[in-house]
Amino acid sequence: MKTLFLLLALPLTIVAQADLPAGPGKTLVETSCVQCHDTRRIASAGHSPEEWRNVVGMMVNAGARLTPSQAATVTEYLAKNFPPHAAHASIVASANVQVTIKEWAVPTIGSRPHDPLAARDGSIWYSGQMANVLGRLDPSTGKIKEYRLPPDSGPHGLVEDRDGNIWYTANFGGYIGKLDPRTGKVREYRLPDPAARDPHTPLFDRNGVLWFTVQSGNMVGRLDPQTGAIKLVTLPEPRSQPYGMVIDSKGVPFFAEFGANRIAKIDPQTLQLHEYPLPDPQARPRRIAIMPDDSIWYSDYARGYLGRLDASSGAVREWLSPSGARSQPYAIAYTDGAIWYSESGVNPNTLVRFDPKTERFASWPIPSGGGVVRNMMPTPDGNLALACSGVNRVGLATIAEK
Repeated sequence: MKTLFLLLALPLTIVAQADLPAGPGKTLVETSCVQCHDTRRIASAGHSPEEWRNVVGMMVNAGARLTPSQAATVTEYLAKNFPPHAAHASIVASANVQVTIKEWAVPTIGSRPHDPLAARDGSIWYSGQMANVLGRLDPSTGKIKEYRLPPDSGPHGLVEDRDGNIWYTANFGGYIGKLDPRTGKVREYRLPDPAARDPHTPLFDRNGVLWFTVQSGNMVGRLDPQTGAIKLVTLPEPRSQPYGMVIDSKGVPFFAEFGANRIAKIDPQTLQLHEYPLPDPQARPRRIAIMPDDSIWYSDYARGYLGRLDASSGAVREWLSPSGARSQPYAIAYTDGAIWYSESGVNPNTLVRFDPKTERFASWPIPSGGGVVRNMMPTPDGNLALACSGVNRVGLATIAEK
C-alpha cells in the first residue's frame, strides 16, 4: 500500500526504462528508487527542489534505505535534472472578500499531510500519512506536536468527538483509530472484512455514530463507539470508489463516488443505498460539501467543474472552474456563506470562492504552491484549515470582508 501512494507522487505514465543523466546521485537513484519506480517514470516527473525533498522524504518514510547524506544527494540530483514542467497556470478572479493564507511546515520531512482537522479549541490537526503520525498545530504560536501511531497505519481522514478525542482512518492499516491527545494512547477498531483495507473519510452524525468511506474496498461503514460494532455496506457497482462524505440536517450521510459519475446516500437505519447519477458520464466527483439548505456541492476532479445536487429532486447544476477543464477541483467546504474549494491541477494551487447567490467566482493563489491541497475544513470561527500535501505544510486561510 505504501508503494502505491509513492507511485501517486509521480506521473502515472510509461513503464519502459529510460537512461538517466550522468552526475552525482545517479547510481543512488538507480539502486534505491527503482525498487519501486522504473526510470522512465522518474524521468517524466518534474518538481521544485522543495517538492523533490518531500518526495524523497516520503520514500525514506516508506522504507527506502538512504542515509541523510544520501537522501540529500538524491534530492539534489533529481532537482537538477528534473525541474518543474511548464504548468497549467492558475487564473485568479477577484471579489470583495479579503483572504490571507498562512502556512506552517510540518516537522517530519515527507509527511504528506493529507487531511486537516479544525478542532474546537482552535488548534489544527493533520494526518501525516507517510510519516505515520498525527500532528497538532497551535496557530497562535506555530508550535506543532506529533503523535506517533501504530506501524503502517497510514492515517488519512480526521474527525473530533465530543470528548476531544481524535479519530482517524488508517488508510494503510485497515482500521479506524481513536487517539486520546491527553495520553497519546491509541485504540484500534479493526474492520471486519479484509477487503475493507483502505478506510478513507470519517464523520460523526448527531448521535455520535461514526460513518466512513472505504475507497478501493468499495464500501461505506458505520462504527458505534459505544459498543465497537462495525457494519459495512458494499456498493452495487465495482470500483465506485466512495470518497468524500457529508451528513445532512436529518442525519443522512451522503458521499461521492470518485470512480463513477454518482453521488450517493445511505439510510442510517436500514443502510439502504440511493444513488444520484450526474448528467455527464465523464464526471468524477471527488469531495463534497453541504450548505444549510442541504444542497450537495461537489468538486468534479476530471472535468474541472463545480457542481450542485438538489437531493430532493435530483436536479444538477454545474459551473466551469475559473482555471478551466484541467484545474482538477479537489478539496471543498462551506463557510462564510459560500462554497470554497481548491484547484489542484494548476500551479500554484488556488483557493476558490463561489457565491451561490451571485454565481460569481473569486480565487487566491496558495503561497507555497500547495502541492495538491487534498482537503480543507472550516474552523469554528469561519475560516479554513488546509492540508498542502506536496509541500509538507498545513495552512490557515483567514477570511474577511474588504
